[in-house]
Amino acid sequence: MTTDTTAPLSPDDPSLHDLRVELAHLHDELVRWGLVVWTAGNVSARVPGHDLFLIKPSGVSYDDLGPEAMVLCTLDGQAVPGQDLGPSSDTAAHAYVYRHMAEVNGVVHTHSPHACAFAAVHEPVPCVLTGIGDEFGGEIPVGPFALIGDDSIGRGIVETLRGHRSRAVLMANHGPFTIGDTPKAAVKAAVLCEDNARSVLLARQLGTPVPIAAEDVDALHDRYQNVYGQ
Repeated sequence: MTTDTTAPLSPDDPSLHDLRVELAHLHDELVRWGLVVWTAGNVSARVPGHDLFLIKPSGVSYDDLGPEAMVLCTLDGQAVPGQDLGPSSDTAAHAYVYRHMAEVNGVVHTHSPHACAFAAVHEPVPCVLTGIGDEFGGEIPVGPFALIGDDSIGRGIVETLRGHRSRAVLMANHGPFTIGDTPKAAVKAAVLCEDNARSVLLARQLGTPVPIAAEDVDALHDRYQNVYGQ
């Protein structure tokens, strides 16, 4: 049976419960890994079988982000009526990604400091560590500068990452956005983006980081994505 993606879904529909719980937990992970401060940053998750997604509310403390706080939105970036909280200021960007990248089921934005340092100077994180090759399949690219408020950021994310193996983009003068086939995968990419950006900046204090050969990056990425783990 084909699911009707246009069918209405109430924000308090019981079918959303597990996804709300997962999303609340993933926001805790942003705090645990030191990727966010104050109320900045957000995780969103596509609702399976519907043209909808859940996202963090705007300006709400991470201490108050229980499952019920997550805001249900349509893929045009509008909050579904009947909710007390408004969605993140980055909602339009997330919505644009979901509309144009059907394989993406989770989007994350952070202001993690080392990745933001690269974004500030419009410089990609070079592929100089096996961990970068493993997760990102090459350098972590820089996307164009765009103002918050409409889908300009989302357009930059899609234009940069479409056809690219990286799951992360450093939006110029802003910070990292990551994508994944699951929300958890997008959070993992955000954690590893920051970790590798930090390592590269430390390496530059010792000397000039040495890039990994392209064929070796291909081998690393293939092994990690298709062989590594259980």
